[in-house]
Amino acid sequence: MPQIKGPAIFLAQFMGDQEPYNNLPNITDWVASLGYLGVQLPAFDGRVMDVKKAAESKSYCDDLKGQTNGLVITELASHLFGQLVASHPAYDEVFDVFAPKELHGDPKARSKWATQQMKYVIKASRNLGLTVTPSFSGALLWPYLYPWPQRPDGLVDEAFNELAKRWKPILDFADQNGVDIAYELHPGEDLFDGATFERFLEATGNHPRVTINYDPSHFILQCLDYIGFIDVYGSRIKAFHVKDAEFRPSAKQGVYSGYMGWKDRAGRFRSLGDGDVDFGQVFTRLTAAGYSSWAVLEWECCYKDSVQGASEGAPFIEAHLIDVPAKAFDDFAGAATDAKRNRRILGLK
Repeated sequence: MPQIKGPAIFLAQFMGDQEPYNNLPNITDWVASLGYLGVQLPAFDGRVMDVKKAAESKSYCDDLKGQTNGLVITELASHLFGQLVASHPAYDEVFDVFAPKELHGDPKARSKWATQQMKYVIKASRNLGLTVTPSFSGALLWPYLYPWPQRPDGLVDEAFNELAKRWKPILDFADQNGVDIAYELHPGEDLFDGATFERFLEATGNHPRVTINYDPSHFILQCLDYIGFIDVYGSRIKAFHVKDAEFRPSAKQGVYSGYMGWKDRAGRFRSLGDGDVDFGQVFTRLTAAGYSSWAVLEWECCYKDSVQGASEGAPFIEAHLIDVPAKAFDDFAGAATDAKRNRRILGLK
């Protein structure tokens, strides 16, 4: 069995305009002091990198590696670009913030821009020697999640066919460059659970670059079997966000949470160890499934400060990493292979 690497940390939620969070050298110096060995870079944050330059220049990528204070760049995250590949008109205005101002109010141009940004991420990943980018799928169907009013026949198929049509050129480009797109199955995206992942996979013709960024927190909030999910989809899991969550339903609210803010929702993201995720089983099943890439902290907690969450995250992940066995525990009781002996034991002549 291969071994999971870590601990690593996703920088997106920690970036800011004040030191040490304001650029790559400063923030990696800080997270290195906390015990992290790797960093997942948000390709959409200009304080970290210029993704176009990274796509066009190998020397620029080499320089990026030199700014990380010895930490490994684990992946380039492309979530906000992926989000804009496809968006229902209901969300156009709120998603405009993720695109340049000159594209606001023009969803077609914004989608074209996002597609190009995804290709930059893919080429930049190749220049950095990386083989996967965690991303979002975007969503055309999300407003119709609940089947009321009754969905017209063919609506779901039409949406997934269109989503696949938009992603196919990106996926083909990814295949040419040896990079997987690891979709984070996330509410708000058309890919949010195993069933929707399978629909998209089928719509893309079972494209080999359609993979998964596994994040159990999103499954806790959906009351989904997040451990069994690994057993079913383990071969497609190519990235791993280590994030905790809790689900506390009450007489007033459940999964939909009554439009409440994060602190008052039945389902909340939490710092590692403060929620419901059984990380012992998560790391065990991922190891059994052959996952050998990085365990990356994604911090999102409505109660605990980010600095405390980051400080606690590295030792938490390290404690859950599994040193795979060099030999079986019952080797001492074994015997050499002997075909004739085996037949005698079975009563066979």
